Amino acid sequence: MSDLDPYPAETLCEPGSGPGPVARLYPAREVPLGGVRGTYVERTLPQRDLPTVGAWCFLDYFGVPTVTVTGAPPDIDPHPHIGLQTVTWPFEGMIRHRDSVRSDVRIEPGQLNLMTSGRGIAHSEYTVPDAPAGRGLQLWIALPDGHRDIAPHFEQHRELPVHTAPGLRAVVLLGSLAGVTSPAIIYTPLVGADIEIEPATAATVPLDPGFEYALLVVEGTVTAAGTELTPGPLLYLGTDRDDLELSSDSGGRFALIGGEPLAEELVMWWNFVARDHAEIVAARADWESHDIERFGDIAGHTPDQRIPAPPMPGGHLKPRARRPHGD
Repeated sequence: MSDLDPYPAETLCEPGSGPGPVARLYPAREVPLGGVRGTYVERTLPQRDLPTVGAWCFLDYFGVPTVTVTGAPPDIDPHPHIGLQTVTWPFEGMIRHRDSVRSDVRIEPGQLNLMTSGRGIAHSEYTVPDAPAGRGLQLWIALPDGHRDIAPHFEQHRELPVHTAPGLRAVVLLGSLAGVTSPAIIYTPLVGADIEIEPATAATVPLDPGFEYALLVVEGTVTAAGTELTPGPLLYLGTDRDDLELSSDSGGRFALIGGEPLAEELVMWWNFVARDHAEIVAARADWESHDIERFGDIAGHTPDQRIPAPPMPGGHLKPRARRPHGD
């Protein structure tokens, strides 16, 4: 997934600390990704005063009805990434993923697709002819300082572990939940899970009190930590929770993300996660100059299909701190 905004805002994400248990709602916002197809998504992370949840720094819901304003397929042409992992988790449809480390795969529901950019990678995402329109989530994970320049690579996991309890089923995409651990490679302590709860169910999910957590309902209605949720807003749960109480009258489905509060300062702009303004400038210049060693070419694409980088904004960054707990 690319952030195709022609004038993306720079975001400085300051180191986080545990706020304790909270229940704070953050609304989704429709974000036009630009381009000739008019693709847009519903974005709930980053927020102005919540730039990260653990190392999770980006969360988009894509698909029906948020496809394109033109009716054209929501294809995303070749574009670059640095300093992050992309997590693609479709609920419906298929996506063809190609990248500069020679991956060429179909992304299907029930499969975790994890791309680690390291110092630099380029990829594209296209719809699959005659397949239903895609719907799902894409998330970014900021790579920690010691791993952000590693060699780029791509993983696809077709079989993922599942935690079950009466009326509840949790597919563990990354990290560990309730003693169940995903095989996916991660570089910072975190968790991501796709959880379904049946109608007329009450359940409790054990949590790591050292993590901060957030929850996004994608189907149905779910009550979590005393807050009733329908699809749309992100519920931030804070830290210091040993478990999460859940219930649903009608049944529902939601994504749970969490991790140790980020102890590093990040700068996010366009498709780049870095540590300062100069790194962003250098990555943009390398993409625009077609630095083949850093970003590489993608088989099946021509150079004119590459998405050009937006212009850099004037000035340097200003800190954007989280809102203090209780404000």
